[in-house]
Formats: sequence, structure tokens, C-alpha cells
Amino acid sequence: MFIDQVTIKVEGGTGGSGAEAFRREMGVPRGGPSGGDGGDGGDVVLVCDGQLSTLLDFRYRSEYRASRGRHGEGSNRTGSRGKDAELRAPPGTIVRDKETGELLGELLTDGERLVVAPGGRGGRGNARFVTATNQAPRRWEPGEEGVRRTLELTLKLIADVGLVGEPNAGKSTFLSSVSAARPKVADYPFTTLTPNLGVVERSDHRSFVVADIPGIIEGAHQGKGLGHQFLRHIERTRTLALMVPVDDPDPEGSYNRLREELARYSADLSQRPHCVVFTKADLLPPDDPTPRIDAPAAWATFRISSVSREGLEPFLDALWDRIRELDREDPRDPVGEPESPPSEEEAWWEGVDEEF
Repeated sequence: MFIDQVTIKVEGGTGGSGAEAFRREMGVPRGGPSGGDGGDGGDVVLVCDGQLSTLLDFRYRSEYRASRGRHGEGSNRTGSRGKDAELRAPPGTIVRDKETGELLGELLTDGERLVVAPGGRGGRGNARFVTATNQAPRRWEPGEEGVRRTLELTLKLIADVGLVGEPNAGKSTFLSSVSAARPKVADYPFTTLTPNLGVVERSDHRSFVVADIPGIIEGAHQGKGLGHQFLRHIERTRTLALMVPVDDPDPEGSYNRLREELARYSADLSQRPHCVVFTKADLLPPDDPTPRIDAPAAWATFRISSVSREGLEPFLDALWDRIRELDREDPRDPVGEPESPPSEEEAWWEGVDEEF
């Protein structure tokens, strides 16, 4: 089951309370206060796990709480810190506070950690409140509560190339031919119900990742077919491949419909570099010309057959070259909020640094 959006509740651990205690030792009269501090509560931490590909684990449990800190003890003993609650999520997970809409961060690389609910601070024991006029305080502090949040986790797959096409355009067949991925392939529409990723291996240790999403039909923005719900998984791609079968009775109309649906979903996605790929070339005689369409925005046009492998090698080499070119022009950055401008004080110090 492919789950790419979930809502969970998290709560950091409560800090331990400080202790009220006094030293009682033989030969040490009036030993004074010795209450230790409470331990801090544990944090709720999201950990990026490269072995995961969906948010399915959060479907079965939606509330998580870290352990509380232990209370302080006599003899100035500080309570132990609470244990963190580590939640594992796949690369490409974006984390937002559901109530405020604030972007808390995202997980991109294996092992990356993101604290989403810090634990509460431990309270101070009475040994902390000694003053010159109060040598035997009986004051202590309770531990603070941890942060509580309702989180919205959204998964956006990380791929270099996104395959876009109408149902039965040959996307899944292409992915299974060039990678080890095994998406469902059949002769009826909407055989692909969830996104699939495949790693394309080339010579000289070259490789790139291709994402195949379910077919897009006219009116998808209105919920027809499978709607737009999976287009988020190609938002991170470097380039798109708009796939049109060679036996399509109106190839230019299909191409324009795909472009329109992309634009209705996201203006940025509609401006993403793309190429046009005519699939199922094995259905045409070798001498038949490739259909012609008016696609001035496309950076290239290809004709391939995933069954006979006609045109696959040049197409894959062209994709690799284009990805490398785009990566040099605009290195991939994490999706996040724009940086706030520096304050007046920060700007002043920057000017001082430049001057000296």
C-alpha cells in the first residue's frame, strides 16, 4: 500500500521535577540543601531512513510521546534525561505543523534527523536556590511539559526524471525495461495506481532515478480519473518526459492536454524542462515517419519502443546529458520557505566584515 500523506500527533517528554533535600552526614553539621535538578524530557525526532519508500507505518499509529525525565534526588543527584522517541520516515518527507502551517523541515538524506517536538526542561532542585540570606531554601521547580504538535507529513519522491502521460502511454513498460522496477503492466487503463521509482544504470557508474506516476487524463484537476494527487511526486524532478503513443489518433491534442493539466496543478511544474517521447514505436513499420507535433517548449523529441528497445539507448544517454546540464545550471536545493532578510544589526556587521 502506497501512503504519501498522513497526520500524526507528537508530544515531547515532560521534564523531571527538582528535589527538596538536605545533607545529613556524620561530622558535617548543618550540611545544607542537596536537592538535585530534574532531567530534561526526551524529544520526538524524525529520522530519515533510505530503506523506506512510503509513510505506511504511520497509518497504524498516529500518536507518539517521548519519555519524561526522572526527578532529581538528594546528594545533588540530577535525574536522567528522558529517552527520545525516534520515528523513521522515507527520504523526501516534508514536515509541517498542521495547525499553523509552519514548515518545520524536510528529510532528504539517509540518517538525517529532525526534532519535531522538543522535551520539557527539568526543574531545579532546592540546592539551586541558596542565597546569602536563605541558606536552607525549601523551594524547588516542577519540570516543564514537552511541546505538543499535530504534524502533517507529505512525501514527495526524489527523482531526476518524471514520466507523464495518459493511461496506457507505455510509462510502466518503459520503466520496467530500463530499470529493475517491476510496475504492473496490463492492456487496460489505470494499471498504475501508485507512483513507482526505478534506478537507470548506465556505463561508467552513471545512474539516475526515474519516477512513474499514474496516468493523467483530461479533467484530472477536477478529480477525473485518479486526479492530481500524485503529481507532487514529480515536483522535485530535473526534467519531465511527456509520453505519447505513436498510434494516438491525435498526438498533438494529447500533448497539449498533458501540458494543460500540469499547468492547472502548478505553474512551476508546467515550466519544468521537458521532452516529448513517442512510445510503442514497434507498432509502426520501420519506414513510417514519426508523428509530428508542435512542441516549441520541448528540448527534444524521441521515438522509442520498450519492447524492441528501439531508440532506448540514445534516449537514455540524452536524459543523462540533460540532467547533468540542468544540475550544473541550478543545483537541487531542499524545498523550504524563503530565507528572511537579515536584520539591520546583521546587515551592519556584514558591512563591517566586508570593510575589514
